[in-house]
Amino acid sequence: MAERIRFHLDEHVDPDIARALRRYGIDVTTTAEAGLRTSDDAAHLDFIRREGRVVVTHDADFLRYAAQSRDHPGIAYCHMGARSMGEIIRSLILIYEVLTPEEMAGHVEYL
Repeated sequence: MAERIRFHLDEHVDPDIARALRRYGIDVTTTAEAGLRTSDDAAHLDFIRREGRVVVTHDADFLRYAAQSRDHPGIAYCHMGARSMGEIIRSLILIYEVLTPEEMAGHVEYL
């Protein structure tokens, strides 16, 4: 079986999204679970690089990082309030189903 995308939810992403993805069988961590609450974006970037996880975020600062470097496992970005929770979940499941970790590496997917 090919390796699958694993996600990490930034601290402003609703943890109910993690619960929904887990019910689908997707490996996902949250900021609280990773011990990263109140940590800066650099700590989150270190974590996702080390763990090989695509970060799911509403934080546009990650887009600036992506513009400067492709050295990250991937970013799934959604402007805060632009999509319903259901739309975000469906979008992440679609990414999980159609893309590999190699295809997401250094890439930003806009939800």
